[in-house]
Amino acid sequence: MLVESAAAAVRQTFSPPLRAILWKSLGLTLGLLILVWLGLTRLVQAFQASHHISSQYPILDTLAYYFAGFGLFVALAYLMPAISILVAGFFLDDAAEIVERTDFPGDPPGRAMPLGTAMLYAVRFAGVTLLVNLAALVIFFVPVIGIVAFFAANAYLLAREYFEMAAARFRPLPEAAAMRRAFSVRTLGAGCLLSAMMVVPIVNLLTPLFGIALMVHLHKRLSRNLRLAAPGTPERVMRP
Repeated sequence: MLVESAAAAVRQTFSPPLRAILWKSLGLTLGLLILVWLGLTRLVQAFQASHHISSQYPILDTLAYYFAGFGLFVALAYLMPAISILVAGFFLDDAAEIVERTDFPGDPPGRAMPLGTAMLYAVRFAGVTLLVNLAALVIFFVPVIGIVAFFAANAYLLAREYFEMAAARFRPLPEAAAMRRAFSVRTLGAGCLLSAMMVVPIVNLLTPLFGIALMVHLHKRLSRNLRLAAPGTPERVMRP
């Protein structure tokens, strides 16, 4: 199921119906990354201008500059998941509608979340993701543990955000969260795929649109195996 969903998401990401959204998504992602990069470099430059490491040995300042550049690159990698969630929240409904219409034409269409609600949800969760990744950044240089913490945390966070946003087009958010928990192994597997994409330069720019298409397909497939109890009764998850 996950393999089929991922293959369909790759096809959809580069398909003509989604091409315009793909370019907009890439543009917004790059724009946010550039803004963050400019802000961080200004902070580093201001710090170096007022705290010369050595006026007697300028080479130390030069080395510090290059180390700072490497640090900024690492910092951007840890900020990318939060940026991805923001971009996905902005384009979710437009992209999801196209995926549903082209790959599931016989199913009832989903309902778009109000843009303000979708962005508020995305901003809130992006903030959580940012805090978690900053915590993971602190242990970046701890062998093995640092990269494992980054991968595991983002696999969970990305699975939760992308799946619940896709599922919220068809069910209330509490039910979307319940569905994610009921199929936690499969949704977390999708999150692992998105988390792996985050560490690949260039490829990580495609994560917002790919993640939307992936979770739309996964939600549709899982919905066929899911039956919720009638309103007002405790929720039950059953396979036909």
